[in-house]
Amino acid sequence: MQPQFLIILDAAHGGADTGAHLAEHLDEKDLVLTLAIRLRSMLSARGVPVVTTRESDATLPPAGRAAIANGHKPAACLILHASDSGSGIHLFTSSLPPAQPATFLPWDQAQAAYLQQSLRWAAEINTAMTHASVPVTLGRTAMQPLDNMTCPAAAVEIAPLTKDGAITAALTDPEYQSRILAGLAAAIESWRHDWTTQP
Repeated sequence: MQPQFLIILDAAHGGADTGAHLAEHLDEKDLVLTLAIRLRSMLSARGVPVVTTRESDATLPPAGRAAIANGHKPAACLILHASDSGSGIHLFTSSLPPAQPATFLPWDQAQAAYLQQSLRWAAEINTAMTHASVPVTLGRTAMQPLDNMTCPAAAVEIAPLTKDGAITAALTDPEYQSRILAGLAAAIESWRHDWTTQP
């Protein structure tokens, strides 16, 4: 019997860890929490089970967020960040080298066993965001809790939309936020279909 499809949404930072200062009276921790809660509501309305690593402005270290995620054995983990630099979505997977089969992995390298799945998960996000007309920059990075997660995992850093150096959609733009969330929801729906066909 196949396990239940479940998505983990991890709003980065929180509490004393404010993350980036994105605008006057707007910290990264608050924006990504708001977006995670909105995305959870959208997915729940579609019958997609979701667990968020934090529900409030709480200080939760990366190791604690990874432990929450790993304990649920999710179909995918999505880490949400935000930045005031760049344009569109910066999409990251772990930069760890792939693990050899049956290799014991330390806690800080757990993601190495899931890299191929994570790349497929990131490809779903890339495709959905492109359909939503949001530019995507792909990258690999060493990051907690990404490197600690035992599931297909990707980190999305949301930046304003820019053209020729000028901002065309700010992070606070409701229409832009809705496009981002619709794209992420579409990626998760596609992953749910692909996940059911995986061995």
